[in-house]
Amino acid sequence: MLSIDPMQQSERDNYKLLTGGIIPRPIAFVTTVSDTGVINAAPFSYFSIVTADPPMISVSVQRKAGVRKDTARNVASKNEFVVHIVDEENVAKVNLTAANLPADESEVELAGLTTIQSEVISVPGLKEAKIRMECELEQIVELGGKEGTPSADLLIGRIVRFHISEELYHQGRIDAEKLAAVSRLAGSNYAKLGKMFSLDRPK
Repeated sequence: MLSIDPMQQSERDNYKLLTGGIIPRPIAFVTTVSDTGVINAAPFSYFSIVTADPPMISVSVQRKAGVRKDTARNVASKNEFVVHIVDEENVAKVNLTAANLPADESEVELAGLTTIQSEVISVPGLKEAKIRMECELEQIVELGGKEGTPSADLLIGRIVRFHISEELYHQGRIDAEKLAAVSRLAGSNYAKLGKMFSLDRPK
């Protein structure tokens, strides 16, 4: 068993261990709106559930040289965002939005995605997703970095509206096979859902 001190290697080497070992990772496809009205869309695989009461999710947005990315900057300004689940049908278009565009250009237009008005918040969602969640910002936690400059913004969002395709929804539950969600691995690799199995929880 190798023993590796993360403080003795580069951020890039730590990134490789994290993204290669913590797999599969669900993908949050996030839409936000800039102060000038540009709709931004970007995928993030540092994404998880925080709590169900009230329903909250978290998305970690890494900074570039200490500077906030468009998503984190827009959320900090507007206090709203929409999270979409990436699936086999939309993953190719989602991948296009990972391109480094200027802040005044929309990834939504680049990828040929279709916006849809939200019900509770002002940020639009995207019709191509089978699940989308309208979120109001609960908190931004600045994390990491050196010499007082954070390296990431942890966005914690409170879900104020779920939108779920009817074909997935059955008696309050979501059909995982019909959702066909995809997840991130390392490098350029993704994974499909794969074979499922069940284990009874101990009493």
